[in-house]
Amino acid sequence: MALSLILASSSPYRRTLLKQLRLPFRHFAPHINEEAKPRESASALALRLAEEKACALAPANPQSLIIGSDQVAECNGRILGKPGNREGAIAQLRACSGSKITFFTGLSVFNSATKKHLSSVETFTVYFRQLSIEQIERYVELEEPYDCAGSFKVEGLGITLFEKLEGSDINTLVGLPLIRLVDFLGEFGISPLAPATREPKAAS
Repeated sequence: MALSLILASSSPYRRTLLKQLRLPFRHFAPHINEEAKPRESASALALRLAEEKACALAPANPQSLIIGSDQVAECNGRILGKPGNREGAIAQLRACSGSKITFFTGLSVFNSATKKHLSSVETFTVYFRQLSIEQIERYVELEEPYDCAGSFKVEGLGITLFEKLEGSDINTLVGLPLIRLVDFLGEFGISPLAPATREPKAAS
């Protein structure tokens, strides 16, 4: 039986990224506790949440490959959450001005039929320019990045905030490391470049 592909996420950004692979998939929001454990590192938190998201949908989807992903941002040793509002976004960007943010993006692909799990954490670092309060407030006004860890959207005007980007897959920064995901799907026998299945010809 062919496995269906499921994205364990309510994020429109992750759905847009996964659509790039041109594989049919469904998506559902996993319901898990996303709070960090005491002394849990940003990398460990990202990995744990990605795995928990994938596993959360397994009982209702027993013949599926379930993709879980979660991103945690860290600046100057402090984990950054989603700002939630204008004041939070401005405060985050002021704290990150002239500094670097490292994004840890956990990725997990869980085969709910065999219970096989493939997981990793991909990193991406952004280096912020020195930003004036006027620039920060204008950026927040234009893009309202309230649902983004780090308070920016790299696929939009957020690119103007940076001096340099450092990492192997820009999609990691958006929230779904596609290069690693293609590797994991390949181990489960799924390839976006596999030959199309042809319908059998009707007998003449």
